[in-house]
Amino acid sequence: MPTPQDRNDESDLIARLRAGDTDAYQNAVRRFTPTMLAAARFYVGVDKAEDVVQESWIKAIRAIQTFEGRASLKTWLSRIVVNQAKNVLRQSGREVPLESPEALDPALASRFGPNRRWIQPPTLTSHETAEQWLERGALGDCLDKHLAALPEQQRSALMLFEVHQHKSDDVCNILEVSASNLRVLIHRARQRMFLMVEHFQETGEC
Repeated sequence: MPTPQDRNDESDLIARLRAGDTDAYQNAVRRFTPTMLAAARFYVGVDKAEDVVQESWIKAIRAIQTFEGRASLKTWLSRIVVNQAKNVLRQSGREVPLESPEALDPALASRFGPNRRWIQPPTLTSHETAEQWLERGALGDCLDKHLAALPEQQRSALMLFEVHQHKSDDVCNILEVSASNLRVLIHRARQRMFLMVEHFQETGEC
């Protein structure tokens, strides 16, 4: 949770950005660009991520006067990145339609009952640990492959919440979804990852 000093520091940074302070801009770029790049990569890939972030900074500086401070500066910037990345996908014809969060993924439907609880839960048993797989790269490569194959909203929700450690309210703001929809998206993404690990343990294949 941000401390009063953190909030004061951010308020000062925003005020300096609004005043056109070059040092403040360079400070903000150093501070927030890594997070922005990470978010962009999961939408448009490594090749286009830097262009997305660069364009996002241009838009952010142009819009800083209208920033109301309802979310943190980091959340606001991440939302700009996500919107810019979606624009790039639309322009290239690669946009994935948003899924209905109420519908259960067909790949998982047979594993759940009417109450949405596991009928056949994952059986995660093996002589080798996940850490051993990760050390030799096999499980890590498989995770990357399956993360890339997740529906756009599931992947974004999982990465922002689990990997980049954004608070749930911030992720809702970035993705423009309700809290209940976010819970469903993260839950379904985790389920698919569990099934992937289960299959990997049973067969040694991705």
